[in-house]
Amino acid sequence: MEHTRAAKAAFSARELAQIAVFAALIAALGLPGAITVGFSGVPITVQTLGVILAGAVLGARKGTAAVLVFIALTMLGLPLLSGGRTGLTALSSPTAGYLVGWIPATLFIGLLTARILPKYPVVFGLVINAFGGLVIIYLCGSLGLLLRTDLDLSHAISTNFAFIPGDLAKVVVATVVAKGVHRAYPGLIRA
Repeated sequence: MEHTRAAKAAFSARELAQIAVFAALIAALGLPGAITVGFSGVPITVQTLGVILAGAVLGARKGTAAVLVFIALTMLGLPLLSGGRTGLTALSSPTAGYLVGWIPATLFIGLLTARILPKYPVVFGLVINAFGGLVIIYLCGSLGLLLRTDLDLSHAISTNFAFIPGDLAKVVVATVVAKGVHRAYPGLIRA
């Protein structure tokens, strides 16, 4: 029984390759840089698209592993976050909560995506990706702003409003891509 549990927890070579590809995708999406909006110091980036895609395409287990690999690389000092920042820089800044929020967001998106497969209805995909990619990340980001700045709760929450249009576009793109991937490769997310 221990052997079976360990075998189920281990990743196959194919799964490790998928995790590596998505960690690299998140890094590549940081290349366009960042646009800082408002006074909070939190930038608009494309990397959250990769986070949403990781959960929607790979599922909770592999998607979260991809995000953790990416974050671990940034903590080791690789400047993979948008704007050439490292994870340690991000954790010591107002963006700390957003970065940490990528983990539960990916986990949430992956868990719920597995429940709507094999069909992947677009409406459900949009709702799942929007909740994980906006609500969970914004909640964690707002908590980070409260800890790292002198903003009060209402200002910390309202800081997120500038990100909504772009993040909704990312949700739509991720949903369309995930629908296509799951149609072409059924069984990519295993229960």
